[in-house]
Amino acid sequence: MTEEQDDFELERGTGNVFADTGLPDAEREQLRAVLAAEIGKSLADDSLSVRDAERLTGFAAADFSRIRRAKLKGFTIDRLMTILDKLNRDVHVSVSFLPRKPAALSHLPL
Repeated sequence: MTEEQDDFELERGTGNVFADTGLPDAEREQLRAVLAAEIGKSLADDSLSVRDAERLTGFAAADFSRIRRAKLKGFTIDRLMTILDKLNRDVHVSVSFLPRKPAALSHLPL
């Protein structure tokens, strides 16, 4: 391909595909995706089938199948963290508080 044929521009992402594509609640969706990926990694690392994971955790095998396929609708962050806990994984959470951008406060009456 020659330079004359290039009709696209490369743009570096933020590391959060949900934010990059403009989806609402991008940070929450990114966290759920990270937790789900860790669940999938845990199953692989421990050579667990979805049935094994069901017996170990008490969560339905169908839940693990959905997580493996990244079908995360209906999974809360708390639920995903509980699954990781039952898979014998420690989850460390760090919370930072930052002021909101002024535009976010524009809906408040003066």
